[in-house]
Amino acid sequence: MPDGPTIASIPDELLVRRARDEDPAAREELFLRHRDDAYRAAYRLLGDEQDALDAVQDSLLKAFRRLDEFDGRGGFRFWLLRIVVNTALDQGRRRKRSKAVPLEADPTSATPDDDPSRGLARADLRRSLDEALANLSPTLRATFVMFAEAGLTYREIAEAQGVPIGTVMSRINAARRKLQESLDWDRLKGLD
Repeated sequence: MPDGPTIASIPDELLVRRARDEDPAAREELFLRHRDDAYRAAYRLLGDEQDALDAVQDSLLKAFRRLDEFDGRGGFRFWLLRIVVNTALDQGRRRKRSKAVPLEADPTSATPDDDPSRGLARADLRRSLDEALANLSPTLRATFVMFAEAGLTYREIAEAQGVPIGTVMSRINAARRKLQESLDWDRLKGLD
């Protein structure tokens, strides 16, 4: 029986301290804990699996190079997601992407559906959501993804974007309104 806690049971803040000292096991554990959230946020913003993987890799490299700048406020997950969102937005601007970004599932988490008609309806919904989200401005899309996908609070988003909480609330409301306007809700009601 091993002495002491396993690396998986160590809180992020202690792992960050160890990672600052170049501990490869601590860095790997931080990566494993937060890679899925980072990937989902990047994928929702970029709409392309390879682009999302590139953004996550770039973000992790930036995060580990700049660990001394991490002050602990909001936790490592929040700090990393902020880097991921900014990296993905920069990458998207550089590549001038306007691809649709799925809200429901990423390509690595598809689940089989027993009812073929329901599966088709879900695919149809996914396509509609992709188109609606792609039509949002980059600012509204980023704010909405940080809220809906990454699960950040209004305060965390405000801090990440350097804006007041009221601006975040307004952006999320505007994104929701535009998404609702873009979707044919009567057709989608049958998916419940």
